[in-house]
Amino acid sequence: MAVVQLQLRMSEVISALSYALDITEGQPPGHAVRSCLIGMRLADELGLDPQARSNLHYALLLKDAGCSSNAAKICSLFRSDDLRLKGGVKTVEWTSLSENFVWAVRNVAPESSPLGRAAALVRLGFKQGAQRDLFETRCERGADIARELGFPEQTAEAIRTLDEHWDGRGQPLGLRGEEIPPLGRIVCVAQSTDVFAVTHGLAAAYRMARERRGTWFDPAVVGALEAIEGDRPFWARLSSGDADGLVGELEPVDRAVHVDAAGLDRVAGAFARVIDAKSPFTARHSDRVAEIAIGIGVVVGLPEPELRRLRLAALLHDIGKLGISNLILDKPGRLTDAERGEIERHPIFTRELLSRVAPFQDLADDASDHHEKLDGSGYPRGLRGDELTPSARILAVADIFEAMTAVRPYRDPLPIGSVLEALDADAGSRLLDPVCVTALRSWIELAAAA
Repeated sequence: MAVVQLQLRMSEVISALSYALDITEGQPPGHAVRSCLIGMRLADELGLDPQARSNLHYALLLKDAGCSSNAAKICSLFRSDDLRLKGGVKTVEWTSLSENFVWAVRNVAPESSPLGRAAALVRLGFKQGAQRDLFETRCERGADIARELGFPEQTAEAIRTLDEHWDGRGQPLGLRGEEIPPLGRIVCVAQSTDVFAVTHGLAAAYRMARERRGTWFDPAVVGALEAIEGDRPFWARLSSGDADGLVGELEPVDRAVHVDAAGLDRVAGAFARVIDAKSPFTARHSDRVAEIAIGIGVVVGLPEPELRRLRLAALLHDIGKLGISNLILDKPGRLTDAERGEIERHPIFTRELLSRVAPFQDLADDASDHHEKLDGSGYPRGLRGDELTPSARILAVADIFEAMTAVRPYRDPLPIGSVLEALDADAGSRLLDPVCVTALRSWIELAAAA
């Protein structure tokens, strides 16, 4: 991929992929980017040194990297749409028992009968440690993703402590005051400011910050926020849609992190972990699809550059599922037509998200076409025959094989022999590429004989 030879900044890649984290966290597009811009302005006011600024920069962009890991648990606890819940809770003073209770009453099991909602609320009340567990899972997973990408421990710790509060009533560790790392305090203020500014307006965001000074927030960080209150050009640019272009400018030039081919592999692998954490039934789906796809690709003789492209596309093919509620992803019974329609939107999200990332743009079609069929009966575009690239054909076979041989909420794994027979039938009816299906069988036989 020629783009890897350029001096491509990691911040360009991460900021583009952060839009996937935004939808998983139920936030409007650009939330992480806007939070980054706010946080970096606070860093200016607070006089952070270049290394601390660099560490903060990536903590702000990756702050929600762990947000997919608690989605299934949130659905289970609240019997409700995780995306809607996550979006709404960002404006709730959840350390207030009364406000927390009112919010829970309004949001628990919204599709159930009054009696069913009351029972769900009682069950939720008995889960005393559930809230801490949700925060701990999210924060620890986010910090691990930062470490996996090679960022300093200060970046990981900022992500791990972004929900800690100055008065010690935050989550998950209950850290107080200066026990909270300085970068974590900044991330906490920055993300809350963006949520309130977008949801209720800038004036409301400043009222919130002043009300939470000394409780949620470090007073010094709120002071830095107040210092930029009158900077109208900054706030105007933040809401103008021009935020993406500003992210790279705010990274310290002498500390800029550049990315090569190996770095892109790490990014794809890390985001595959984010994708697969969305549901307990897809714990290793992306990695497995990549392994199977490469096996097929080797058998059919794809050259090394194409194999590398195929692996990246396989790792990221389901990134669009981050925008689908776990109520649908983990449903044990048959999907309704409306739910099926939602599921069939995930390749569209995949294409949109990968098209934002310069080095992944040429993977977007292959990754998002993994549910297309040779006869045109697939989705979402209804492509047929020669409209499907070799990589898209391979991914279609790899994805089906992995899904059928893995546990799903509605069934146990199917025997490999039965799955291969089903794939042979689909190849015979021109749904799947027969060359790819034959190559899959050959790869399995070679692996068994090794």
